[in-house]
Formats: sequence, structure tokens, C-alpha cells
Amino acid sequence: MTTERRVILTADDFGLSDAVNEGIERAHRDGVLTHASLMVAGEAAADAVRRAQRMPGLQVGLHLVVIEGPAVLPPAAIPALADAQGRFGAEQVRRGLRYFLRPAARRQLAAEIRAQFAAFAATGLPLAHADAHKHMHLHPTVGRLMLRIGREFGLPRIRVPAEPPAVLAACGAAPGAGARVLYAWTRVLRAQARAAGIATDDAVFGLAWSGHMTEPRVLRLLAHLPPGCSEIYFHPASRRDAAIARLMPEYEHTAELAALLSPAVRAALAALTAPAAGSARTPASR
Repeated sequence: MTTERRVILTADDFGLSDAVNEGIERAHRDGVLTHASLMVAGEAAADAVRRAQRMPGLQVGLHLVVIEGPAVLPPAAIPALADAQGRFGAEQVRRGLRYFLRPAARRQLAAEIRAQFAAFAATGLPLAHADAHKHMHLHPTVGRLMLRIGREFGLPRIRVPAEPPAVLAACGAAPGAGARVLYAWTRVLRAQARAAGIATDDAVFGLAWSGHMTEPRVLRLLAHLPPGCSEIYFHPASRRDAAIARLMPEYEHTAELAALLSPAVRAALAALTAPAAGSARTPASR
């Protein structure tokens, strides 16, 4: 079993707003950010694409939105999924049951997922990965469709939001029964990805402290990072704006940006990925 540690640092919600886009660009240019996940129907998606085209080192993937956000297809094409304004609701449990029980909803879901992958392809950006807003791809139907359709668009990797409770406990957090059940449930998505021949990371961090990945927490996490490839995801922004205030009023977007710009975090990453004496160099996160 390898003892090497590799880290992917991802920003979610690319395209949500100008403030988010500005934060992601700064976190990549001046900080340690390596990846970003694009909301192709976001209000600032066109601006996000222009910024990404100027940053060829930033690897961009699809942030699939099938809950609490805008759809790509018009409302008339997906009446079982979106409201008259073309937005998905936030009712996660009811929406999940609908995908299980209603064939029409599943057909519309497949059409919307395909439309989002097609919209990403139309940007001309290489597709680095895919994940889903609110981790909705943990729903087996959403995950299966994302993988099946993603393969047609050359999808190489997905995020499996498997946050090891033992690592959280070592960091001083107190993962409850819900976190342990969720961690076990991620095996379904990992098995789906394996069957589809699509890569996954070994561990993902950002669930327990979602919106609060501050410098002290990131440094604590890096000190206890498990062997293998870990993804840490963030929600950086250059400032609070109307979209952030409406959708994520409790998130610390600017503090997360500060963590990605932190010299201490950069030094910890460099130490984490430095090769042992006499060994081959492990690819660094940046």
C-alpha cells in the first residue's frame, strides 16, 4: 500500500457570480488552487469560461446542478424537475424519491444531465472531472446517469465525497452517526464509477466544514491527511455579494480564499508532497 500523498484542491460554484469567479482566479494565480467546478447555467458562467481560458493551468470540470440552482434546458422540457423560472428546488428528499419512482422524471433528468455536459463541451475547455451541487450524484440514479452520459463526453474522474471519519476525529472534529452512514453510502457511487471505468479519489474533505475551510482547519487537515489521492474542496470568493448572501449566508467565502492564498498552507503542501530521501518525486498539488 502506497504511503504517498497527493492533493487536489478544488473550488466549487465557478460561474455562480463575479465575486466567486474573481476569488477562484486569484486563488489559482496567487495561491494553491488547482481545480474548479463550473456551473454551466450559472449567472456568471460566461465570465468563468473567459477566465478559465486565460488560465490553462487551472483544470476545470462540470459542477452538475440538479438541485437548488438553474437548469440548462427550458422549463417546458423538464416540467417534472424545474419550476416556471427554470430552477431546481431545494427539496432533496422529495426530489430523490421522484427520480426513483417516476420514469418521466428520470427521462427528463437524463436529458438535463446530457445538456449540461454538452454545454460544458461547447466551452472548449478540457473536461477534467465532474461532481454535483449538494453531492446530488450520491443518489444512485443521478450517479448512474452522470457516469453513463459523462463517458460519452470523455469524463475521466468524478468526486466521491467520502470523508473518512477517522481523519476528522484526528483533526479534533466529532463525526456523528450521520457522517459515518454517509461515508459508508459513498461505496455505492465508488462501485458505480469503478464499473464505468472512471477514476475517483481516495478521500474527499470539505463536507464537515463546508463553507468553513479556514487556514487553521486546512493546516490541521494536511497534518493528518491519509495516504493516496485526497481532494479538498472550497468555496472561495473575493467578497460577499447578493448571490452568496441569498444562497450561502453562513459560508466564510473570503476566509476560504485566504486559506488558499496562505503561505503557511503552501508550505504545508510542499512538505506533504516532498519526496523522501532517495525516492522518486511525488507530483505536488501545484
